[in-house]
Amino acid sequence: MTDFLSTGTLPDHYEQLAKTVRDFAQGVVAPVAAKHDEEHSFPYEVVAGMADMGLFGLPFPEEYGGMGGDYFALCLALEELGKVDQSVAITLEAGVSLGAMPVYRFGTDDQKREWLPLLASGKALGAFGLTEAGGGSDAGATKTTAKLDDGHWVINGSKQFITNSGTDITKLVTVTAVTGEHEGRKEISSILVPVPTAGFTAEPAYNKVGWNASDTHPLSFDDVRVPQENLLGERGRGYANFLRILDEGRIAIAALSVGAAQGCVDESVKYSRERHAFGRAIGTNQAIAFKIARMEARAHTARAAYYDAAALMLSGKPFKKVAAVAKLVASEAAMDNARDATQIFGGYGFMNEYPVARHYRDSKILEIGEGTTEVQLMLIARELGL
Repeated sequence: MTDFLSTGTLPDHYEQLAKTVRDFAQGVVAPVAAKHDEEHSFPYEVVAGMADMGLFGLPFPEEYGGMGGDYFALCLALEELGKVDQSVAITLEAGVSLGAMPVYRFGTDDQKREWLPLLASGKALGAFGLTEAGGGSDAGATKTTAKLDDGHWVINGSKQFITNSGTDITKLVTVTAVTGEHEGRKEISSILVPVPTAGFTAEPAYNKVGWNASDTHPLSFDDVRVPQENLLGERGRGYANFLRILDEGRIAIAALSVGAAQGCVDESVKYSRERHAFGRAIGTNQAIAFKIARMEARAHTARAAYYDAAALMLSGKPFKKVAAVAKLVASEAAMDNARDATQIFGGYGFMNEYPVARHYRDSKILEIGEGTTEVQLMLIARELGL
């Protein structure tokens, strides 16, 4: 897989996957993106199309209903979807990287057999219940509790900003909860909560700045009882395991961000050729041409960063620092390119019907979700020994 890092050419099976998803994004996703964004509606028909293509099963083995691919294949799909609709891209990213991947990485054989075929099919979505209102970037400040009672975990607490948690096809939420103390420190474990379960509530959806077609809710747990066997991974390893999931997820978010950055380039190139002012196409003006050239350079650099991080991860080498670099560089590229594209489009860039306007609203969260810019800088500095 790593050969393309030196040759600049993707192997044929990756190229074919990217092309297939690109055609789907342009032909199916793009025509309805503005409608779902305006209506704040979840794109069930698009998700069904992605499910039929096997995108939710890309990185999972065939024995669990997956496509037998790898994490880089998922990233390529996210990049292509991110070019036209970040809401659709994050639905896939969260469904795979945050919803199903914890089960695959840390689940028992029984848990994998029960949940992975369903989640990999895309007919059902899983969610990742980590963030809490008072915690934010301090995920270790978990207050949600889970106590054993007669062979069941009884969960009480709340979560915030949870993607894919309230759709009609949401079937699983994995929750981090305090299950005790060890040497004066919180013992945080992760627990599988099927949906529906008595006491679990997906509260009304947020009114967001962007990602309006993505499903995002606060969650509440009021004496939610699930079997003791629903513990995911070792007791007390929930926080550490979710940090591993977040490290991987940053590569996926970087890929999505690169798609957004490249989408802004593509739209700007097209517009600057078609839009005429003072008797000529605006793209012939050096100020516009150079702005777009910088946008392309950002997208290219960010792509190389996430390719590198994915290659390290799949080869089993340490990748935490490079994943943080990729997420930092790519999310900033998406935001910077969205701002520049909006400027190039002028007044039209301020109209929500144009893709660059959606990217302008959508891209900001890329610098926040799955670790803020400041968290990435902290991680990079820490890996440097600072």
